[in-house]
Amino acid sequence: MSEAIKNRYDFVFLFDVKDGNPNGDPDQVNLPRADAEDQHGLVTDVCIKRKVRNYVMLEKELKPPYDIFIREGQVLNKIIDSAKGDDIHNRQTALCGSYFDIRTFGAVLSTGDKGAGTIRGPVQFTFSRSEDRIYQAEHSITRCAVTTEADAKKQEKREHASTFGRKATVPYALYRMHGFVSVVDARKTGFSEDDLKLLWKSLVNAFENDRAAARGEMNPRKLVIFKHESHLGNDLSGRLFDRVTVAKNGDLPRKFDDYRVAVNRDNLPSGIEVNEWPENNVF
Repeated sequence: MSEAIKNRYDFVFLFDVKDGNPNGDPDQVNLPRADAEDQHGLVTDVCIKRKVRNYVMLEKELKPPYDIFIREGQVLNKIIDSAKGDDIHNRQTALCGSYFDIRTFGAVLSTGDKGAGTIRGPVQFTFSRSEDRIYQAEHSITRCAVTTEADAKKQEKREHASTFGRKATVPYALYRMHGFVSVVDARKTGFSEDDLKLLWKSLVNAFENDRAAARGEMNPRKLVIFKHESHLGNDLSGRLFDRVTVAKNGDLPRKFDDYRVAVNRDNLPSGIEVNEWPENNVF
């Protein structure tokens, strides 16, 4: 693996959904998540991290140093207790060296008989928020099959037997996520330049191998990366994020072309470099 990164990064990731549910809320009968006050759509940071993990699993096939710690069927305490090392620091180093998601996002490793404390990852995501209010559409769906003999008997007299269900979608929405990459924390976990390139690649490909009927069409639209010359940063992340603006071409956007995305490169602070996908090759 290459050495730990030396530059801080801040980034903006834009993606959209058409006729799908990007992140259902189990506390709201799996409706698309929304801000209760202004009805803007939300996608949790955990949701996008899961898609990054899934892509890395597919590309790297769970081979160290790109194994994935948080994945289905994993017994976490068993892994933590089996980590080599006589103290917490050595066990953390061993786990970071094997698992991409620990190196990237950090992990709570304090469970198990031995325990390995807590690691704060260098990469942090915010919630994704839609540019406009979303409409949480609900649709009735039917199927001709039934699940039990009792249901079959109830429908014997019906000419067209069916069972009913519900499906929720967003007709269209463009979502915006902000992200941060810390050099200070990268030094602790060993997050490297190779890991960074894999992160960018994972974000861009996050939806390609995660298709499902419930999610409709989800696509990455823009990745804007601010690279700092200094390991502590050459400007405030909030001011850099303000340079990425999204404007509507009409009152009711129904596709990405109904928006205009602009990146203000005028009078950039000294030590700031801007890269954009798909314009630049970021991985």
